[in-house]
Amino acid sequence: MRAIGGLWRWRHNPLCRATDLAEAWVALAALLLTLLVVPVAGVLAGGAAQDALQRSVREQHASRQPVTATVVRELEGAALDIDPETGAAQDLRTRVLASWTAPDGTERQGAVTTSRKDPRAGDRFRIWTDGQGRIAARPLDSATAATHAVLAGFGAALVAAGGVEAARRLVVWRMVHRRYARLDRAWDRVGPDWGRTGTGS
Repeated sequence: MRAIGGLWRWRHNPLCRATDLAEAWVALAALLLTLLVVPVAGVLAGGAAQDALQRSVREQHASRQPVTATVVRELEGAALDIDPETGAAQDLRTRVLASWTAPDGTERQGAVTTSRKDPRAGDRFRIWTDGQGRIAARPLDSATAATHAVLAGFGAALVAAGGVEAARRLVVWRMVHRRYARLDRAWDRVGPDWGRTGTGS
């Protein structure tokens, strides 16, 4: 908004200084960069994130498969499970000792968590494993990956907008600093004689 505010200096005004006009040009340049560069940065970053995340989705779905596990017995304590799709902590889950068949046909057994509140021996539930039958996290969902890509695009756009505004402020600060330096030099030249009778006559 400050970039737009600088445009008023183009109004016809006999008191308008060259630096005022320069600040207006800086404001216009910042506005154009914000309108052009920021969306492009967001689209490019979002597109790159989308490609990388969708590739990861395909790789995870290719290397992980769901298998049916059978509860052997309930274990002591509960574990906090993190959902890879939302990144948010789920409710406390029950920790059980379960057995399952690996993709190569071997029988596996280990501690896993289940959403069942009161698991009993013989209960069956689904888990994800890698190619060797080891427990793996649920693969990333395509829709969730797309959401993360959109957020990455918005984040890149915000960073680009912040960069443009920071550059504008830096340029204006330097211009104002030089203006004050010139005023100080001019004051040094006339200051000692200021207010004396006959000065400048």
